[in-house]
Amino acid sequence: MADASPPSEPVEVRLRDLRLGSGPVEIVARVLRAERREITRSSDGGRRSLLSGLLSDGTATVRFTWWDPPREGVERGDVLRAVAPEVREFRGRTELSFGWKTRVGPASEAELPVVRPEEIPSRGLKDLTDPMEGFRVVARVVRVAERSVTVGDERRVVYDGLLADGGATVGFSAWVDFRLRSGEAVEIVGAYVREFRGTPQLVLDERASVRRVEGTDLPTPATVLDAPPVAIAQLEDTGGAASASVQGVVVGLLPPSGLVYRCPRCRRSVQDGTCREHGPVTGIPDLRARLVLDDGTGALTVNADRATTERLWGTTLEQVLSGLRDRPDPAAWESSLLEAVFGRRLRVRGSATRDDFGVTLQPDTVEPAEVDLDASADRLSARLGDGRR
Repeated sequence: MADASPPSEPVEVRLRDLRLGSGPVEIVARVLRAERREITRSSDGGRRSLLSGLLSDGTATVRFTWWDPPREGVERGDVLRAVAPEVREFRGRTELSFGWKTRVGPASEAELPVVRPEEIPSRGLKDLTDPMEGFRVVARVVRVAERSVTVGDERRVVYDGLLADGGATVGFSAWVDFRLRSGEAVEIVGAYVREFRGTPQLVLDERASVRRVEGTDLPTPATVLDAPPVAIAQLEDTGGAASASVQGVVVGLLPPSGLVYRCPRCRRSVQDGTCREHGPVTGIPDLRARLVLDDGTGALTVNADRATTERLWGTTLEQVLSGLRDRPDPAAWESSLLEAVFGRRLRVRGSATRDDFGVTLQPDTVEPAEVDLDASADRLSARLGDGRR
C-alpha cells in the first residue's frame, strides 16, 4: 500500500502541533515581540529587510523570521494569519520562516484558537523564563500592593506582588485589578514572563485570567517571608531573587543619600533642578539611604525609602528641611546619616536584582539584627577545630 501523500492545501494547526515535514500549514497567532533590521547579502552586498520575533496562540510560543516584510509596522499584540510558512528547527526548537511563498495578513481576536485551561501546560514558578507564554501556574499570593505609574501621559494603577509555589518565589505585576489578596491560592492563565535585571517577572494584563483554588499544598505567606537569611554571595551567583532575606553590617552609603529631590511626575531623583525624563522641574524633597550592606561573603546596596531612613537616622524630613538654614550643604546631612547607620547590623528582606554594578535590594522590611554571641563562638570554634585537623 502506497504512503499517503501530504495534503496540497495548508491545514490550520496550533503552534504546539507544528512538526517538521508535516506538509503545508496555516497558523493564527499573536505577536509577542517584533524587531526589524536589515541583513547584508553576501552575494552582492545588497540590503534585505528582516522582521523577527515571537508568536503565541495560547498553546505554545515560537520564534519567527519574516523576510521582506511590509513597510507598515507590525507591533506586539497584533494577530496574524500566516498561510504556508516554512517550519524549521533550531537547537531542538520549532521556528517559522515567512518567505515569498507565505501569505501573511491581519486576523481578528476571534480567529485565535479557543484553548481550554486544562489544555494549557502547567508550569512551576522555578521553570519560568523570559519570554515564556502559553502556560498556567498555581501559586500562593504572598503579598500585593498597588502603585501609580505614568505610561506616556496617562496615570495607571499597577498591582505588584509576590507569588510562591514551594519551588520558587516570583514577582508579578498586574495591569488589571484581579482583586488579588495576600494568602489566597490562585490559578493564573494567560500571563507572560519578562526579565527585569536578570530576574523573571510574571505580567498579567487584560488577556490573563485568575481563578481561586484550594492550594492546600502551597506555602503560606509567613513561611516565605520568615525564611532564614541567605548569603549575599548566593544572590550574586544566582542573579538575585524575588524574595530574599539577608543580614549584614552597614559599611557605607552610596550617593545620593540623605536629602534628595524628586520629579513630581515620575519620582526620579532630580539633579540641579532637571529630571532626565521630564526636563526642568520643581523637585519634591525626600529622604533616602543607599546602604552598603556586607555579610562577609559579599556586599549589596539596600535602597531604603523615607520611612526607613527616618527610623534608622532618628531624624525626620521636616527636621532636615528646618535645619537647612544652619546646614545648607546636603553633604553635611549625608555625613550625619552615615554616622547614624555605620556599623549597624541589619536584617533586610525584599526583592534583589543584579546588574553591572552588583546586587541591589528593594526592601520590604529593615530591622536591627541581634547577634547570638554563643552561636557565633561555637561556629568559630568549629572552624578552628576543622583547621587544626
